[in-house]
Amino acid sequence: MFSPTATYWLATAFVLGIPVAVLAKLVINARNSNYTPGQFFVLTYGFLTARILWRALPPDPLPVATNAGAVIVCNHRGPFDPMFVQLGADRMGRWLVAREYCEHPAMAWFFRICRSIPVGRGGIDTAATKIAIRHAAQGGLVGMFPEGRLNMTESLLLPGRPGAALVALKAHVPVIPCYIAGQPRAKSILGTLILPAHARVSIGQAIDLSKYFGRENEREVLNELTLRFLKEIATLAGQPDFEPRLAGRRWKPDGD
Repeated sequence: MFSPTATYWLATAFVLGIPVAVLAKLVINARNSNYTPGQFFVLTYGFLTARILWRALPPDPLPVATNAGAVIVCNHRGPFDPMFVQLGADRMGRWLVAREYCEHPAMAWFFRICRSIPVGRGGIDTAATKIAIRHAAQGGLVGMFPEGRLNMTESLLLPGRPGAALVALKAHVPVIPCYIAGQPRAKSILGTLILPAHARVSIGQAIDLSKYFGRENEREVLNELTLRFLKEIATLAGQPDFEPRLAGRRWKPDGD
């Protein structure tokens, strides 16, 4: 029998016209997982927002076994991109988030609940990388944006950085590419929360990196894999001919 909290959300779903079976699956996943009460609340709120306001359909499940680790790579055009990918997960992933957001007085609580990993924008943040490697190696999901920042340009993808390849190789886990289209985009987080959208999430097949294990210190390997991740994301976007690029140490988008 569902708990009073679960019953409440199922009743809410009925009133709002959301298929009860869909929300029930989320409740069952939460009851059978390691979600904390705070994480369950955040995920349920995110689910309702994504389904009602942003009309996002639940994507296919992430192709990773329960309790197996993986690194998720995704394009990045909106502040709530992790929420969309999370719709296809059976547990809470730990996403690398810019440190200034994790330390912002109005948002720090949210990122603490989600166990986000604060990361510096410039180069590879050694402390954040070690946390991500340890979590993935212990069977957790780690979410990363190879572009390293929000893409506010007209290009499909910004040049990529090698962080995701480094984490996956050191943790000995596969990489799962994802692409989000139609996510809400506004100049502020608050604006995004009230902006209607029509989001869609495409999840690709897991990329087996086992033949590269032990070669995480080779720059050529990291670059090769980073380009491959971006290419897989572009293919999910329906643009297989897109030619990805690598970001140099000092690269910044025009206007920065």
